[in-house]
Amino acid sequence: MAVSSLSLSWVSTTSSNKLNLPHSNDLPRDTALSSRNNTITCSRETASSDESRCKRRLLLLKVGALTASLLPARSLLAQEIPANYRAFVDSEDGYSYVYPSEWREFDFRAHDSAFKDKFMQLHNVRVRFIPTDKKDIHDMGPMEEVIYYLVNHVYAAPNQVADIINTQEKTVDGKNYYTIEFQLRSPNFSTVSFATIAIGNGRYYTMIVGANERRWRRYRDRLKVVADSFKMVRVILPQFLQIKDSIEQINSLDGHCKLNGRLGWKMLFALK
Repeated sequence: MAVSSLSLSWVSTTSSNKLNLPHSNDLPRDTALSSRNNTITCSRETASSDESRCKRRLLLLKVGALTASLLPARSLLAQEIPANYRAFVDSEDGYSYVYPSEWREFDFRAHDSAFKDKFMQLHNVRVRFIPTDKKDIHDMGPMEEVIYYLVNHVYAAPNQVADIINTQEKTVDGKNYYTIEFQLRSPNFSTVSFATIAIGNGRYYTMIVGANERRWRRYRDRLKVVADSFKMVRVILPQFLQIKDSIEQINSLDGHCKLNGRLGWKMLFALK
């Protein structure tokens, strides 16, 4: 969803709250994030339109305040996108990660998002989640038992032999994550993957990024960047709906107001 930087026109027909963001160096210069020149100006009109201009000004300030509450996480994310990667942000379902910039989105059954290499089909990342009443991955039980069960009974198919290579636990912004490196051997091929799991936002998240075992040594470090990038983020749908409502109210008023500077693109960055 997008907000025009000039007229505050509601220009999109989709309700998606998912973003694909480039590395900050790939953004056009005129759309670089900036905190300067974010002023609102209104043209002079007759006295009969004073009330309309006042309402519009108040609504613009409301939109600005709501948008500002969404920007810090997005701005930080944009700064953290490594070169040659893009960021995927699902603010409706509360997670984000980066993936190699040349990968393409595809449908992976029962998953919320997925991207794959154009030529090497086993090189891919996918994310799924299920509802849960648990608050943290520690609520699932001892780390060793949880990981063993997942790799051998969830990730591995009946005809595959599983091998746990390495495990890692980290805490980011007070939220705990497990990352598991494991190999699955089938009769005809073998894959190696990272799985990153976490619990938050009422969801149990699983990200898996992997590759063919023959190419694992070459691509491991690059795929580890993807695995380490997975983060749970604040669900922002309620604020988004408030902004949409305020914009519709603004467009229903008379007068000629516009956003001056780059606040409009900031709003696009937060809402697209």
